[in-house]
Amino acid sequence: MNRHLLCFGFGYSARAFARILGPDWSIIGTSRDEEPRAVSAGTSFRWLRFDRDRPLDRAVFAGVTHILISVPPDEAGDPVFDRHRDDIAAISHLAWLGYLSTTGVYGNRDGGWVDENSELRPSGARGRWRAAAEAAWLDLQRERQVPVHVFRLAGIYGPGRSPFEALRAGTAKRIDKAGQVFSRIHVDDIAQVLMASIVRPRPGAVYNVCDDEPAASADVIAHAAELLGIAAPPLVPFEAAGLSPMARSFYDDNKRVSNALIKSELGVSLRYPTYRDGLAAILAAEAIQSQAGLQACPAPRHPASSAPAGGRGVASATDPAKEEG
Repeated sequence: MNRHLLCFGFGYSARAFARILGPDWSIIGTSRDEEPRAVSAGTSFRWLRFDRDRPLDRAVFAGVTHILISVPPDEAGDPVFDRHRDDIAAISHLAWLGYLSTTGVYGNRDGGWVDENSELRPSGARGRWRAAAEAAWLDLQRERQVPVHVFRLAGIYGPGRSPFEALRAGTAKRIDKAGQVFSRIHVDDIAQVLMASIVRPRPGAVYNVCDDEPAASADVIAHAAELLGIAAPPLVPFEAAGLSPMARSFYDDNKRVSNALIKSELGVSLRYPTYRDGLAAILAAEAIQSQAGLQACPAPRHPASSAPAGGRGVASATDPAKEEG
């Protein structure tokens, strides 16, 4: 049976997911501006422009069986929900909808653990927007039986989005903030969690997507430097780091995120259970590409999570963790 996936926001995570889909999938991907490069060979792909002011034609939804949403909300709300909730609710054969949210909805827990049943206490505006968007989609599931699944992503890292980029550029900083930890997730493990949910759908489900070991950003950068065979940057006190307001906001939250549910319910076995596993795999893949005379893919422009990951978003001088979109 042919399956048709509509990706609102064909960014880093959506592209990783598309790469594991087989030839029986057709994909429509949206972005706000330029058309992305082709996805995996053998997969039918079509690109469309979408934003709040340029909604999709209703005809696009004909035949869609699965939807992935990684477009971030803003102060006006969730543009996909605002423009297309009725179109989506009208798809009688929709089997699955995945909404990529962020562990930022939990806010600060002073290093304590959170799971999917924890109260949402977002610290900043972006976390509040995400919590509101989650609630809207879950209400749509309850009211109109849309098969919504929410995935709260920790800091995303992977090829082109790791501490290696900043270390090589000489811009990496190891920020010293006592007791601060972040949860993170390799982009390939996000893809396998999404596929596991498609195989075992449970409309209304919410899942944390993170690895097994919350860790300090400084520790991740130090380990990456060791793998490169270079000296780790010196520790810089948080107060003296000169971070931008955006970078500082990531350090407002300090929590450890449990991933027990994706294992017990979806049967997921993480390929990269710690940042050490993920960083080693990235470096090994770079070596293979170098030997083959290939150039590693640059980080996409449209990077969804809540904290410095050693990899979410375009590599930064601190620890590249950004929002998906």
